[in-house]
Amino acid sequence: MDRRTRMYRGAVGLLLAGGVLLTGCSGTDSDRGSATSDKRGPAPAPAATGGAVPGGGTAGERQQGADTDTRKKPDGLTATARPDYLSTFALDVDTASYGYARRTLADGRLPAPETVRPEEFVNSFRQGYRRPAGNGFTVSVDGARAGGEGGDWSLVRVGLATKAAPSTAERPPAALTFVVDISGSMASSDRLGLVKTSLGILTDELRDDDSVALVTFSDEARTVLPMTRIRDHRQRIHDAVDSMEATDSTNVEAGVRRGYEEAVEGHREGANNRVVLLSDALANTGETDADAILERIGKARRDYGITLFGVGVGSDYGDALMERLTDKGDGHTTYISDEEQARKVFVDQLPAHVELTARDAKAQVAFDPETVRKFKLIGYENRRVADDDFRNDAVDGGEVGPGHTVTALYAVLLRDGASGHVATATVRWLDPRTRAPHERTGSVEVSRVRGALWNGGSDRLQVTATAAYFAEALRGESLPGSPSLATLAAHAEDLATRTEDDAVARLATMIGQADRLKGGRGGPEPRTDEGEMD
Repeated sequence: MDRRTRMYRGAVGLLLAGGVLLTGCSGTDSDRGSATSDKRGPAPAPAATGGAVPGGGTAGERQQGADTDTRKKPDGLTATARPDYLSTFALDVDTASYGYARRTLADGRLPAPETVRPEEFVNSFRQGYRRPAGNGFTVSVDGARAGGEGGDWSLVRVGLATKAAPSTAERPPAALTFVVDISGSMASSDRLGLVKTSLGILTDELRDDDSVALVTFSDEARTVLPMTRIRDHRQRIHDAVDSMEATDSTNVEAGVRRGYEEAVEGHREGANNRVVLLSDALANTGETDADAILERIGKARRDYGITLFGVGVGSDYGDALMERLTDKGDGHTTYISDEEQARKVFVDQLPAHVELTARDAKAQVAFDPETVRKFKLIGYENRRVADDDFRNDAVDGGEVGPGHTVTALYAVLLRDGASGHVATATVRWLDPRTRAPHERTGSVEVSRVRGALWNGGSDRLQVTATAAYFAEALRGESLPGSPSLATLAAHAEDLATRTEDDAVARLATMIGQADRLKGGRGGPEPRTDEGEMD
């Protein structure tokens, strides 16, 4: 049986198996906890082997068409008789792409398209989702009609939220190993200078029962401060931070490896043990491949559960390396360009960055082919997961902390006259301590995605759409219903006033900057086909 067959049969089983796995509560969510952490995951949904399927014919007849009809369409996509109606991805709470774009635009330059990740733009804004009382997630699904040239296209938003972040006093103690790049490229006030300011802010914010270690690297790595309790040593830590000076080349591998050695040496049971890498990630010495670097410290990651948090700095920034390191290092990344952002990361959001609510979290959205003609997940290109690996807990997912929200936005074209069910979204994660798997689901009906987006839809949904449209414009692409950048900036300005959100006001400024730099250039027309779009 080939991969296409398995994916198709899985989709039919999931959509039609009478609620076995993915069918859920319409407009609600439900917990599906498991008492075991078997790495194989639960048995997959039974494949449909006969009987009617949506669209007519039997499962066997429809699958035969999918196997044999592989004609190329004019847009280069492959036509199939039965398109895939499942979308699966690892959760991602990174925001570095948005932060770096903000810095680049402020410098009077457009960000390189390959550094723009729409999901990180969207996840940089508050969403207002309902949060669970305990560990795990809530699942919210809504949407609106795109309008404009989008015609019958709608945007469907899948929102996942963890419990609110605890206060500084309530969170577990932290054992943080800071790995600081002191290479020559860091020798400026907005790089090493900003890192020193950030660590100074953090040292004052941490509790007496927290611990920190400090490792620096250039062409080689050295331990400046072994794991040390904050209690009576704040000045000692400040002195160690102030002593850092930029020199020589950038050996990220040496720094990460030494950092994990110190993290293992100072590992604390019951604490949040994390390595924090602060760098412009412009590696030029030693191993420069993220996978190879992480392989060197794989045992420490697996045996001790030490996660990696990346903090990017600098106008020239190795975005791809930092993102790859943190994605594969069971962590996430952000970007800071000034003291205001440093305070946000190391004070306001500290519990979310050092504590874990969920490990290896994945989401799967099952669209109903009776109502959906085609759909496209906006962003998450490097976080896609094979549909049949959704419940394979040996396959890496994303790590999520308290206070985080994760949003996936889809462009969806409904069939003419569609009514009823549109999609069911399921999130699966492992408990950080017991590794027991859990799931929660939510679904949405056509009536919830047919209202107008602008001037009537949810303010926060409009912010989500604005961020996504902006990101796609920066990539030189277009989504159904994409307004011009000038119109998008006006929407953002209006939303900033209505929400009284400074972050949305900054988004409006960024869009205006991009519009001036692009000179009003538009993007290509959206492609047309059926099922999931690349």
